Amino acid sequence: MSFQRRTFNHENLTLSYLDTGSSPASINRPPLLCLHAHLMQGATYTGLAEALSPDYRVIAPDQRGHGDSSHAATYTREDYLGDIEALLASLDLPQAVLLGNSLGGVNAYQFAARHPDRVRALIIEDIGAVVADDISFVLPWQGVYTTREELESKIDDRFIPYLRDSFRHSEEGWHLAFDPKDMVRSQQNLVGDHWSDWLASDCRAIILRGRESGVSSADHLEEMAERRPHSHLLILDGGHVLHTDNPGAFNAVVRSFLDSLFRDEPS
Repeated sequence: MSFQRRTFNHENLTLSYLDTGSSPASINRPPLLCLHAHLMQGATYTGLAEALSPDYRVIAPDQRGHGDSSHAATYTREDYLGDIEALLASLDLPQAVLLGNSLGGVNAYQFAARHPDRVRALIIEDIGAVVADDISFVLPWQGVYTTREELESKIDDRFIPYLRDSFRHSEEGWHLAFDPKDMVRSQQNLVGDHWSDWLASDCRAIILRGRESGVSSADHLEEMAERRPHSHLLILDGGHVLHTDNPGAFNAVVRSFLDSLFRDEPS
């Protein structure tokens, strides 16, 4: 089962998403909604979708300002959460399992805090309840370049593997799918203490940390698991973007978690 690209409209934006669609095995289970990190897009979860097919429907949006979705005037917390609500409404989905990496992880648990009846479970990929990171390092990536190599030369080598889906070519030249200035503004709105949101829901949750992550700390994520009911932490080899750094282990853990949710339900 492969991803199909579709769109929906919300607040004068055209937002793009990838969807494997339902199968006989997945039709009675809430879908898995995968929310990517800043700078990335829904296609980053293609490998996970293939690993879960055909037992689970996977939906992976390009969040506002990313990928094939419209750039927006604002990137507030409520903007992102409203987009999730609009996507679920457009698909007539009463409930989903939410998986999120970094930006997407905060979006996932904040959406669960506001709409606990809409979230069957949470999978949080390497992000905490307190966010303090600065991503202004992306600002020099702004612009249009004659060749892809010229654009890549502006970007630190360690980021290139995570941005391959975000390179675009147009008549003007090579550029990124996102606007670096938008990303900095979005991150500024993400920074803060979100403990109240993390603790506001009590659905089952798994927190996944990359052992080599430079973004999360083991102590902080352990505290998240201890303070919130029905939550536990797993540490995997890899960095901040576990589904890219260690896809085999990541995909296996996600499948095992989903299987445990639905083991006693009809397929």
